[in-house]
Amino acid sequence: MHFIPYNSRKKYHLSPGAAVRSDEDMIFRIVLPRSEQCSAVRLILETDGGEREYFSFSWERMQGENEEWWQLETAAPENAGIVWYFFEYDTPWGTKKISLESNGNAVIGEGSRWRLTVCRENCDTPLWLRGGTMYQIFPDRFCRSGKTPLPENKPAAEYHSRWGEEPDWEPDSDGKIEKYDFFGGDLKGIEEKLGYLESLGVTCIYLNPIFSARSNHRYDTGDYMKIDPMLGTEEDFKSLCKSAEEHGIKILLDGVFSHTGADSRYFDKFSSYGGKGAYCDKNSPYRSWYNFRCWPDDYACWWGVDILPELNETDPGVLAFLTGENGVARHWLRLGASGWRLDVADELPDEFLDRFHEAVRKEKKDAFIYGEVWEDATDKISYGHRRRYLEGGELDSVMNYPFANAVIDFVRTANAEELRECVENIVEHYPRASLDTLMNHIGTHDTVRAITRLGRGDIGRPENGRPENGRDRGILTEEQYQKGVCLLKLASVLQFTLPGVPCVYYGDEVGLAGGEDPFNRACFPWGNENAELLGHYRTLGRIRKLCPAFIDGEFNCISSALGCIAYERNSESCSALIIANANCHGIEYTVPERWRGASTLFGSAADGLNVPLGAYSAAILYK
Repeated sequence: MHFIPYNSRKKYHLSPGAAVRSDEDMIFRIVLPRSEQCSAVRLILETDGGEREYFSFSWERMQGENEEWWQLETAAPENAGIVWYFFEYDTPWGTKKISLESNGNAVIGEGSRWRLTVCRENCDTPLWLRGGTMYQIFPDRFCRSGKTPLPENKPAAEYHSRWGEEPDWEPDSDGKIEKYDFFGGDLKGIEEKLGYLESLGVTCIYLNPIFSARSNHRYDTGDYMKIDPMLGTEEDFKSLCKSAEEHGIKILLDGVFSHTGADSRYFDKFSSYGGKGAYCDKNSPYRSWYNFRCWPDDYACWWGVDILPELNETDPGVLAFLTGENGVARHWLRLGASGWRLDVADELPDEFLDRFHEAVRKEKKDAFIYGEVWEDATDKISYGHRRRYLEGGELDSVMNYPFANAVIDFVRTANAEELRECVENIVEHYPRASLDTLMNHIGTHDTVRAITRLGRGDIGRPENGRPENGRDRGILTEEQYQKGVCLLKLASVLQFTLPGVPCVYYGDEVGLAGGEDPFNRACFPWGNENAELLGHYRTLGRIRKLCPAFIDGEFNCISSALGCIAYERNSESCSALIIANANCHGIEYTVPERWRGASTLFGSAADGLNVPLGAYSAAILYK
């Protein structure tokens, strides 16, 4: 076994960690064998542009008979962003390099570079989400109050008379959707179910778009200043926000600002708004909002979808409308919203995100801004440069897609080492406030339902579930369904206990399955809930509130081998130990001595130092 002189994930090697504010001090410690006869150690910081800075270590002390400790105390880099680093040290035989091998561990010789994530000293991420539970609602499919009249003249709309029918998918010969089916879920329906959400421990609702639009998903915004009549009125929204606050729940809105709908007040391709839009009128006040290559039919659209014309987000008119004093961002915060989730945030330019953040903070200092970013948001490159989402002044945190994929894969494959590596990478790379508020989902409106993915064992389109038009309905056998429920229980324990905030996609907690859009957006099965699964989620919600370690507790992985992972969450007031067994057979896990006599919050009680775990099961200990 080779000597490991440095590990970026260990506090005695790097403090406070690899994600720091520019006003913090840092301590690096290198441990070398005495036989190396080291005379000097240097830290080399390197920017993306290749510029280097050198910092010299001081000899600290001998540890035992063979270890020499070298230490560097220095201020964090002044400029926010990503900084890469490695080390060098001098010996009688020449200069040697210390590089990243894997898992934070160093190797003496050539390898990769470590990285520091530096955010601004005035980074002001709101912290009210920490320790809470989020719940994502697709408004048309959650609850129908029956009190909101259905519009008689809504274009391209078809209404289901019976709640719970299978969603329609009827594209034309070109694959386009000409009709949208609606079930009539509304804001009043959500308000009626706030007590139910509170029983789950929900502290924040993330609503998919609620603004006027042609489609049922409403990612084709028609009017940013108007609630879709199918969902209710502005007064209904204000009432929902007020009632939610009384239940200890805040509301986040989905902001779709990379594009609008073609059938919108601003583009108005179908003359639904009087022909004043950019498509109809060359002199429209909205003409500069869009990028026409040749007016009117040749225009930039989102991913080539012609019903979604792209907004020019840096246009002064767009910026004023969305981020001005009376703009969209501030308007809905005034009416009761507590923040925004920004759709396709990686397609929004920095100038827009800067202005949006400024507007939100001016209106409500603790309003939260999530971004949809599918990769590691700390080193994402788009628009030809490295993005600065989490440096301070843009996003507060992001949807944690790497987490979702890692949890699903672990539960399906029992590869504990890969899950550990994913989580430790996230913990290492993200600024602490963003880490504690990451949106930890395991399914959304954009993905196959978690039960379907887990029960079927794949995310593809098996022949028995593929309709003629090519969309995966996610049909499961009874055996597959029960397997999916079993594995979801295990996945949700990880979701509720790893760093970040769990976000439950509506219906997952009661056993809702489904394949691709629109089959992952079925109606909530009121009256037909999986009671056992629902009880499981309620238990997890209570545990999260009971144990402060899940607010901001440090993550410490104890072991990850043979299909089992065990990790601690440690805060000043308490600690939790989570053990998850992804094997198809039972095991007995021996916990460290310090956990002898701990209380059992979930799963089988410990017998001395041994915790019995059944197949696909977990335990949570507390002290």
